[in-house]
Order: sequence, then C-alpha cells, then structure tokens
Amino acid sequence: MIRGFVSVSLWTLISRITGFLRDILLARLLGAGLMMDAFAVAFRLPNHFRAIFGEGAFSSAFVPAYTRIRTQAGDLASRRFQGEVLALMLLAQGLLLVLVLAFTPGFIRLLAPGFAASGAAMGLAVELTRITFPYLALVSLVVLWTGVLNAEKRFAAGAAAPVLLNLAMISTLLLAGFFASGAHAAAWGVLIAGVLEAGLLMIAAFRAGLLAPPVWPRWNGELARFFRAFGPAVIGSAGVQIAMLADTIIVTFLPPGGASSLYYADRLYQLPIGVIAVAAGTVLLPEMSKRLAAGDEPGAHKAQNQSLAISLMLALPFTAAFLFIPEAIIAGFFGYGAFGEEAVRSSAAVLAAYAWGLPAVVAIRSLVGSFHARGDTRTPLYASLTAIALNLGLKLLLWRDYGAAGLAFATAMGAIANALILAALAIRQKKARPDGELALQLWVALIGTIWLVAALLLVREFYGAAFSALPAYLKLGVYAVAGALAYGAIVLICARIARLSLRFR
Repeated sequence: MIRGFVSVSLWTLISRITGFLRDILLARLLGAGLMMDAFAVAFRLPNHFRAIFGEGAFSSAFVPAYTRIRTQAGDLASRRFQGEVLALMLLAQGLLLVLVLAFTPGFIRLLAPGFAASGAAMGLAVELTRITFPYLALVSLVVLWTGVLNAEKRFAAGAAAPVLLNLAMISTLLLAGFFASGAHAAAWGVLIAGVLEAGLLMIAAFRAGLLAPPVWPRWNGELARFFRAFGPAVIGSAGVQIAMLADTIIVTFLPPGGASSLYYADRLYQLPIGVIAVAAGTVLLPEMSKRLAAGDEPGAHKAQNQSLAISLMLALPFTAAFLFIPEAIIAGFFGYGAFGEEAVRSSAAVLAAYAWGLPAVVAIRSLVGSFHARGDTRTPLYASLTAIALNLGLKLLLWRDYGAAGLAFATAMGAIANALILAALAIRQKKARPDGELALQLWVALIGTIWLVAALLLVREFYGAAFSALPAYLKLGVYAVAGALAYGAIVLICARIARLSLRFR
C-alpha cells in the first residue's frame, strides 16, 4: 500500500510543482482582475461537474464493483461491465456538452449571476466557457480508465495525467501573443490538456490489456448494483460541489479580484490535498476492498490507521504554515508582475481561512474508506449533506462582511463537521478501529507542529529588518527550510523517545 501511496504522491507532487509554474504565469499575465475572474469561473464550471460525476463519486462505486466482478466472474464479465459504463458515460456527457454549448449565456447567468451586471465580464466568461467545457467529456474518460487501472493497482498513469494539464496551459500561456488574450490562451490550454490526458489513459489501459470498447448496456444485477452505490456517492459529491458552486456564484458579486483571490489561495490549499489526501484515498480504497473481500478485518483497520497517520503527519505542517505565514507563501509564489500587494493580502486571507479545515479534508479521504470499501455510499452521503448545510449557512452569513475569506472559512468549518461525523459513525458501526499507535503518532505530529510554528516565528524575529528586505521567494525558502528541519527533527526525536516506529508498510 505504501509503495502505491508514494507513487501517487510523487506524481501528484510533480503535478503541483508544474501547477505552480502555470499559476505563476497566470498571475504574471492576468493578475487578479477581470480577465482572471472570467477564466477562473470558466475553469471551475466544468470542474464542478467533473467532481460531481467523476473522481471520488465514480471511483467509490466503480472500483469495488469492477474488482468484485473481475475476481468473481472473470475478465470477460469485467470488460463488459466497463464497456456498459463507458457507453452510458459517453451518452450523458455528450448530452450535457450539447446543452451547455447551445445555451452558454443562460448557463453563465445561472451559475455566475454577478457577471450579468458587467457586459465585458459576461461576454468573456461565455467565450472562455465554450472553450473549456468540452474538457469535462474528455476528463470523464480519464476518470473511467483511471478507475480500471487503479483497481489493478496501476496508479502511475492516472496520477501523472494532471501534469499534462499544467504543461499544456504553460505552453499556451507562453504563446499568449498568438491568442486573443492571455485568458483565451489559458482556456485553449485546458482543452488541449483534455485531449492529451484522455490519450495517455487510453494508451495505458490498452497496454495493460484492460481497455474495453463501449457496449450497449443491459440492466442486469451488476449494473443496477453499481448505480445503487453510484447514486448516493454522486449526491454526496454534489453536496460538496454545491457548496463550492456557491463560492463561484457569490464571488461574482464581490469587487473585481474576489474570484481571483479564491482561485490562487485554492491552488496552494490543493497542494497538500492532492499530494496527501488524494493519494491516500486512491491507494486505501482498493487496499481495504481487497482485505475485506479476503475476510481480513484487522488488516483493513490497520491499513486505514496507517493512512490516517501518514496523512495527518504530512498535513499538519502545511496547516501551520498557511495559518502563520500566508502572506509570505502567496507573495513567494505569485507576488510578481500584475499580481500586486493588495492581491497578495486578499489571497493570503483566503488561504489562512482555508487552513482551518485542512486536517479535516485530509482525514475525510481516509475515513470514507471505512464505508466505500464495504459498498456503503449512503452513510458518507448523510454526513456530507449535514456538513454542507452548515457550510452553506455560514457562507450566507459571512460573505458580505468577510468576502472571499468568509467563503473559505465556511468551507473549512463544513469539512471539520464532515470529518467528525464520519469518524463518529465509523467507530460506532465498528467500521473503524483507531488504536494506541495511531494516537501516539498524532501526538508526535502535534508536538512537531508546535515546534515548527516556533521556528517560523523565531526566524522572523531573529533576522528582523534584514529578513523583511529579502525577495519574497528567498524569504519563503528560509521559512520552508527552517520549518522542515524543526518539524522533522522533533518528530524523529519524539518517535525515538516513545519507541514509535515510523516505518509504514
């Protein structure tokens, strides 16, 4: 399991690094104004639908079903099941794409109503959405073939695919002079990336002998069982995306730069989520499914506890950094060119607000494994919808006074509620069994985080004015080195004192 975790994490880290290069180019070219706001909305809209119907929701239903069919009924049955799901996916995505392209202005008015007051923003958002939205259909194929490969513990291609999005966008942004604007260049990069990602996963599935053609579906027991699991998972994902969609809608009513601040802060916030949480969830689900299918309940609990320990030990340093030095982080990555001091301050406030929920978001990916590996997608649905109700209520209360930062804080509180509900239900239903080793590992991580914060504050105070005069990227580098050394040293010392093994398998 750990080998798969490292593989996914490594590719995700490469994706995040290239993503930062992409976002630095975006910040330099578009800054935090109208063009960036319009692109941020056009980029987020297909990703909302992708997150609802693909990724977590699809994998949580498809991977256990595909694994079970392949194990119990053989290769031919699993290929037919894959082909039936592919045919239904193509039909659904084709219909959605036709509707969105035909009625894009109405679609934008519905999902980004604040743009209606600005003809320039509205027109640009419509143009960019028509370019980016076909990405959804292409990346849906990526999600399907990634699920097939993940079920066979082939994680590399699916984890590497997002790198192509960043490289494609970097390429088009560097050639922005050949497009109508920098925003158009970014949008075309998204579409080109969809073609490249789908091609990569198709080739990977073909080379593994796992590629199946679309097959007209028969409503048999397996397909019906898949949709009984997929339906609640989609509703649960839709709940999360409704909350994020509320962000997209509300920020269009904020002054120019609101959507941009949310976008840039979210890109940094997604770094630990992608490198840690997504990797943990991707690897844990097939691992727990396999152990439970073999009747190894203690092994499944052990795998989940290790996933939680690794995830939280890696996430807590990010949480501390986002809370205590958000301006240094934003300035170090994006504070150049058209991205001025006001953009740095507003984006830093959003990043700090997001940070409160980061440990919860990371833990959720491991906690839902308790349910999804057993084919239970309903319980996480109820937990998600309860948390989303809190999230939406807080957004409505906070957005007028606190702007984009208020929206981010509401998201964080919703994630905390979701994680607490999932943990309580999993323990109550005996689907999770935290042990003393997990508790000790988390205490060690917490002590290390306290020392990390102390190191960050000491660096700033010790160097004083000389430190403040450093270029933003050097300042961030000093913080990163000091924090990493402090955290790593204290964790190793505490683990040795407590005779705690940090060798995860």
